[in-house]
Parts: sequence; structure tokens; C-alpha cells
Amino acid sequence: MNERDFADLAVGHALHALTEADERAYQEALAGNPHWDHHVREAADTATAISSAIEPVEPPPSVRAALFARISDLPQEPAASNASSAAADQGRDDEDYAAAGTAPVAPTRAAEPARPSPASGWGARRWFALAASFAAVLVLGFGAVTVSQLFTPPAAVVALEQIEKAPDAQSATATMADGTVATAHWSPSTGQSVLVTDGMPALADGTTYELWFVRGETPIAAGTFEPDADGNATAVLQGEMHVGDIIAVTIEPAGGSPDGTPSSEPVVAVATA
Repeated sequence: MNERDFADLAVGHALHALTEADERAYQEALAGNPHWDHHVREAADTATAISSAIEPVEPPPSVRAALFARISDLPQEPAASNASSAAADQGRDDEDYAAAGTAPVAPTRAAEPARPSPASGWGARRWFALAASFAAVLVLGFGAVTVSQLFTPPAAVVALEQIEKAPDAQSATATMADGTVATAHWSPSTGQSVLVTDGMPALADGTTYELWFVRGETPIAAGTFEPDADGNATAVLQGEMHVGDIIAVTIEPAGGSPDGTPSSEPVVAVATA
């Protein structure tokens, strides 16, 4: 099992939505890879945050109808049939049963979702589709927050984790005159670099922060980002970092510099050498 599949199972485990087979697979994978336990904590924290942050609401009837429509789309186990036992139940002998043809078998219980086969992928994904249906109701209270944002770590967070686990991980920190603290993280083996900021000033409407690799005298655009209300951000730099680059941040028009060069002096500069 790879780490991505385990992360899917961790979500299902946090929602108490795994089948017995998937729960065993989850426990075995966790026992063999204890360093993956951060996925478990993140999933549990997210589930707790959702339950504590949302006021109970009565969902509209259309949501209930949509949920049951989603459930009905899941693969179902075929109803079990046994000709000889059915004939015995109806008091028929084998000869009469054969002459009468196959009689329909009345179901004695509701059909259950089929267990996953090795080719169908982890059952957690099917359960996650149901969980997403429930979460869609909860998201009504989160405005623009999406289900994927709630359950999937942002790409920048994933990249930072990969860098920190790499044997050649490096970092450098700089504190700006306005109190902003910025730390650059990078790893040549992963080919990734991330800037983590704390206390970035709020921007005027129509502007954004833009990242740059400054290589000698040449600035190379590396993407834009928006800090949260506290000025905190974790942003992946787009492109390849070279040893000795300065990682800089400038204030640019919304969407980034129109001509591919900085239009202001850097508000953040972190030397990596």
C-alpha cells in the first residue's frame, strides 16, 4: 500500500466508515509504517473541527434525496439464491421445482455494498463518496470551503512534509524590518522549495504577493500566493531552485507581474547560501 492509499483509509477510519477488510488493511499499514500516523491525526482533527464548528441544521429534502440517489448508485451484492433450499422452503420436491422453473427469492435483508475486490481499489474511496455527501450539508456553513480542502492537505503542506523528510533538507530564515518572519525550505533530492511566512502585512485590493528566485542579477518568477488573515502562508515555489538563489517576495498587481519582472522592491528576501 502506498501513502496516498493509506491517507484515504485514514479519512474513512476517522469517519468510522471502513469495512472490516479496509479496517484490517488500515491497521496493518499503520503498524508497518508508524511514520504515517500524521495522516491519522489530521483526519481525526478535521472530523473534530467539522463537528464542533457547525451548528446543527435541518437539511432540505433535496439533500436527503440526493444522498439516497448516491447510495443507490453504489455496487450491490447480488441476492443469494439456492434452488434446493428454495424448493424445500416452498414444500416442493426436486421434480416439481424443475417443472415450475426458477421462482423469485424474496429478500430477507437489505442489500449491502459489495466488498472491494483487488481490482476495484480501496473501499475507503466508496465510503468517502458517501462521506462527501454528508459533508456537502456541513459545508453550507463554511461558505467557500470545499470538501477537498477539508480532507486533503494543501499541495504546499504536502511539499513541505516531503522536504522535511528528505535526507538533504535545508532551510534558512530571515526577519524583515516590519517583523515578518520568512523561512525557506528546500531539498535538492525532491526538487521542491517552499516559503513559510509569519506576519505578512495585509495587501490592498487588486494586489498580490509574488515569489521569485533571484539568481545573480536575474529574477525568475515562481508563482503568487495569498497569506491568511494573520499574515501566515505556506507557498510552493514554481520552478527549479539553484544553490545560492535568493528567495524573494514582491507586491504585484493581481495575477502577478504583467511583464515577468518585479515591479517593486522585495518585501521579503531569504538567502539560501
